[in-house]
Amino acid sequence: MTSEASVSTPRTMSSTPTNRDYYWLRSFVAGGVAGCCAKTTIAPLDRIKILLQAQNPHYKHLGVFATLQAVPKKEGILGLYKGNGAMMVRIFPYGAIQFMAFDKYKKLLSKRIGISGHIHRLMAGSMAGMTAVICTYPLDMVRARLAFQVTGYHRYTGIINAFHTIYLKEGGIRGFYRGLTPTLIGMAPYAGLSFFTFGTLKSIGLKRFPEMLGRPSSDNPDVLILKTHVNLLCGGVAGAIAQTASYPLDVARRRMQLGTVLPDSDKCVSPIKTLTYIYKEYGITRGLYRGLSLNYIRCVPSQAVAFTTYEFMKQVLHLN
Repeated sequence: MTSEASVSTPRTMSSTPTNRDYYWLRSFVAGGVAGCCAKTTIAPLDRIKILLQAQNPHYKHLGVFATLQAVPKKEGILGLYKGNGAMMVRIFPYGAIQFMAFDKYKKLLSKRIGISGHIHRLMAGSMAGMTAVICTYPLDMVRARLAFQVTGYHRYTGIINAFHTIYLKEGGIRGFYRGLTPTLIGMAPYAGLSFFTFGTLKSIGLKRFPEMLGRPSSDNPDVLILKTHVNLLCGGVAGAIAQTASYPLDVARRRMQLGTVLPDSDKCVSPIKTLTYIYKEYGITRGLYRGLSLNYIRCVPSQAVAFTTYEFMKQVLHLN
């Protein structure tokens, strides 16, 4: 790193823009791969969460584990992966934009604005999460609609049909952004706390226990990175903390996304009204935090795999 910085030949200077372009491309790919690996790992649990959050009439009387058993019986083993095709179409750009934007915002806050320390991770994470949501929200809505369907009771025949139907029947482009407000409000603490917790645990671990928790990066021996099992642990803890703080807003987002699919959609027209309705109708544990136990089970491996895969891809693509 030091030798590269000290080189000032014309060749190095002329190649700098190209290297920067390749860097962002590599960063984009690394984030996309990390997101896809993380979501594929917990795809069955993700569908169960949607069914429980939105009180699907076919499964609303069941708990988390009972639903996990009931879905394969009613819809086959592939029923656990319903909506996952749309998820992969969405999650690659989502993960790519989120991780790439986090690096960009972190540098912007530190170098341009002068905000450093742990707080810049929190702010950069929140901004990156909201940026990724805005760019990929229509895909998330379609994925939620497809995952909510039960075999034999289909409203949409696939991703394209869902896009077409929502556009025609739910107000055009605005229909694709139903529930965006609670999503952004929920994403700010979720992404912020996730990146903040992981980054803080990583920096503290490498600073205090470098030999026990760290190892040299394969692409740059001068850079110390966490060992794989430590990465997984830090990512899991980050996911658990972040999900707990933002879960009620995630429930409200899902209900607003599903819109006319639900019989009580007229009561879920704004974030505050949705949260109020859920609280009055179902309470805290069976409403605002319904499916939270499943969320702990899914968010820990998801975030663990996401951060660990991203750290691995950074080595493979020489981003350290």
